[in-house]
Formats: sequence, C-alpha cells, structure tokens
Amino acid sequence: MENIVLHKAESRGNANHGWLNAYHSFSFASWYNPDRIQFGALRVLNDDTIAGGMGFGTHPHDNMEIITIPLEGDLAHKDSMGNTEIIKNGDIQVMSAGTGVQHSEFNPNADQQTKLLQIWLFPNKRNVTPRYQQITLDVADRHNKLSQILSPNADDEGVWIHQNAWFNMGNFDAGIATEYKIKKEGNGVYAFVLKGNVTINGQELKSRDAVGISGTDILNIKANTDAEFLLMDVPMNY
Repeated sequence: MENIVLHKAESRGNANHGWLNAYHSFSFASWYNPDRIQFGALRVLNDDTIAGGMGFGTHPHDNMEIITIPLEGDLAHKDSMGNTEIIKNGDIQVMSAGTGVQHSEFNPNADQQTKLLQIWLFPNKRNVTPRYQQITLDVADRHNKLSQILSPNADDEGVWIHQNAWFNMGNFDAGIATEYKIKKEGNGVYAFVLKGNVTINGQELKSRDAVGISGTDILNIKANTDAEFLLMDVPMNY
C-alpha cells in the first residue's frame, strides 16, 4: 500500500548562523523533530547557503555515505585522505566515511555565496576504507528527462556509494511528464524540488517541498512549470 509523507519547505528546520543559513529536512544539530529523523536510509538532507569566504572547519565523520551537490558557486574541500578539490554546480562529490575521515569545506570566493545540498545515507557496509569520488555531470542530460547521478555500482552512471540507492535529477520544461520505476523492491523515493512546481503521484510540490513515497513501484511525475528536482531512491529497511 502506497505510503506518502509530505514535507513542505516551511516545515524544515532552519539555523541561520550569519555565515551559514541551513535548512534541515531531517533532525540535525540543534534542530530536533521526533517525526523527522530519517526516510529509510536517508538520514540528512541539508540545504545550505555559505557566505563568501566562510565555511566548515575540519571535523570528523564515520560510517556514513556523504553526498554533496553544489547548486551555486564553488566549494573548496580538503580531507584527511589527501584530497584538495574545488566542486561547483554540475559536479557531485561523495565520501564514504567508513572507519573515519576528517574534512573541511569552505567557500573560496569572498564575493559570492555558495549554495549546496549535503545528503547523508546510512551505508550497507560498516567500517569500510574511506574513499572519495568527484565527477562533473553533463547538466544537459537532465533536460526533460531523468539523469542518474548516483548508484550502488561503480560502472554505472554517476558516483557510487555503499548502499542500494539511486539518485536522479531532472530539469523539466512546463508540461513535461515522465514515469520513474523504483529500482529495488523495498525501496522508497524521497523527491526534493529545487525549483518550480511539480506533481508526483498526485502531490503538488513547490520549490523546496519534498515528498517521501514508499510501498509503490512507480512514480508519475509532471512538471506544472519549468522545474528542477532530485529523486533519492533508498532502502526503507537497511
């Protein structure tokens, strides 16, 4: 039986530190909502804006798959594995924290803000050797169709992680519709609208709204306006 959880943009947690304005879809840091802990293996979806020249100092992670999707501006990344990179809109980065990793993330540009999504998934293997991956995606691939940006398989499109999860992004013109088949039995999809107005399985979503759908095989998606959105197909039991 289909189960739907609707998360309107204004229902998210918000922490505005001046240098960082963060919106939390799930309980994070000082924002706690017992009804918003996770959606299956999806534990964190943070929608962050970082002021020019500011960022997160070195901090640790372990046993989490951490995905960063820059939406605007640049993000400078440095970690204990020796990676020093800049990621920007059109890129996707993943860290499998595994046995433990430390990293910092800064906006290297003093004159412009950086916007990004940071997403954490529980892994299906604990204490793996930490790993880093970053690729540049072709944004044109998602015009009026879904483009896979993440999967469990190293030889598939996009980055890969230690979890039976598949992410797709779409950038649809008004009126375009598509169907999405859930990849694995027992998975659900958490859909997050980046801009525009989209209807998914009868739920109308505006910019920064989200819907979690489980207990079904297919999503029917229609862009009511020009729209951009992210689908996160994740195990509900992991």
